Amino acid sequence: MGATLATLLRQVDPNLQVVVVERLMDLAAESTAAMNNAGTGHAANCELNYTPVNRDGSLSIDQALAINLAFERSLEFWSGLVEQGLLSDPAHFIRPVPHLSFVWGEENVAFLQHRYQRLSALPQFADMAWGRDRQELQEWMPLVMGGRSPDQPVAATRVERGTDINFGSLSRLLLEGLERRGLSLLRGWQVINLRRQTPEAPEWQVEAHNSQGAEITFQTPFVFLGAGGGTLSLLQRSGIPEARVYGAFPVSGQWLVCHNPQVIAAHHAKVYGKAALGAPPISVPHLDTRWIEGRQALLFGPYAGFSSRFLKRGSRLDWPRSMRPGNLLPTLQVGLDNFHLVRYLVGQVAQSMDQRLASLRQFFPEVDGADWNLAVAGQRVQIIKNIKGHGQLRMGTEVVSSGDGSLVALLGASPGASTAVDIMLEVLQRHFPTALATPAWQGRLRQLLPSWGENLGQNPELLARCRQRHNTILELHPE
Repeated sequence: MGATLATLLRQVDPNLQVVVVERLMDLAAESTAAMNNAGTGHAANCELNYTPVNRDGSLSIDQALAINLAFERSLEFWSGLVEQGLLSDPAHFIRPVPHLSFVWGEENVAFLQHRYQRLSALPQFADMAWGRDRQELQEWMPLVMGGRSPDQPVAATRVERGTDINFGSLSRLLLEGLERRGLSLLRGWQVINLRRQTPEAPEWQVEAHNSQGAEITFQTPFVFLGAGGGTLSLLQRSGIPEARVYGAFPVSGQWLVCHNPQVIAAHHAKVYGKAALGAPPISVPHLDTRWIEGRQALLFGPYAGFSSRFLKRGSRLDWPRSMRPGNLLPTLQVGLDNFHLVRYLVGQVAQSMDQRLASLRQFFPEVDGADWNLAVAGQRVQIIKNIKGHGQLRMGTEVVSSGDGSLVALLGASPGASTAVDIMLEVLQRHFPTALATPAWQGRLRQLLPSWGENLGQNPELLARCRQRHNTILELHPE
């Protein structure tokens, strides 16, 4: 998110002085690193939790439509940067991988068919394919179908135009490119304090130090806090009243990682299933083709764990230190209201390797446990918000702004990085409205994003042109 905002700002105004402060020497080594997130270009092609069933039995598709359009905006943004030579070989961060939803059992098959019928009738999902023929499913996902009982009702949908994205590599390419063009990139510096120059003025004073004990202070009229799980702590340090309603609950993640080259090569898809009954949306299981450090990989998960850290390389005191008088009671309320989630997390932490393999076996019946190892993924910090005196667990991405618009913080998780461009454009609209209305900013934005100001969901011809441009520039379907 931070790399995206910095890129947008320098694109619309190359004379802006932008400073990026990174706590680690390595860029994008926390939540953005390839092993620490799903790597799916989240376009709602296969993620069943984006089309929940309402209480009346109807299917809600609004979230899927919004996420799909947001991802199209990200593709358009990256395409524009490639055209301008500001992003090098797209294969360093994006690869074509079909997106599949896979279910078993008559009730789940009926749900998936209903979902397919609703979505495929719309231009955004018109290329979605439906499959129940076992031979066709075998071609789509041989590992998933191999050894499966012929009596088990199964079905799948497939969108060939799916992607695997290494967001860590993408972020490094963006930031290093900006650094070569004059952006100040402070690696190994940690923000320890930020406060207003005066209570009335929007100017902020930011203090940071490094591991050698050196300190630096600078002033800025605008601050963006995009520190992953570390954002809440910084937001609380800012002292803005909008921060008082937020608490957090940290959840760690784990993957099963395949190390058998033959098995890895036999699977070329991202296959998403349904979350288990009582499990949270963040637990949706998927068997994923990935590209990590330039090599094809195969992962299954996620499995939840628990750590009181807000960052993978954080402190065990992160969670206790985040407790405040305004968020302690809401946090306790969320625990009581979501006891099923607490029970699920306890069960996940207590799982044995055999139990984890049993979950994988539902997707890959002929799995050999000797081919897989358990690896720790990144930290999620689920947001708890005090709404009218009661704590609510927030599963999505949330932008928090100071009343005067001089500070913005990004909290939450999925769909996260896939929708970064759309969310950061909202930040520009909300916090730089005067500059954004100028012909200079508008012209540069339209050069980068030709569909800026248009609704692709309501303009099928424009959507088709944009997708053709993405396919050519990002080489999603190389000939």
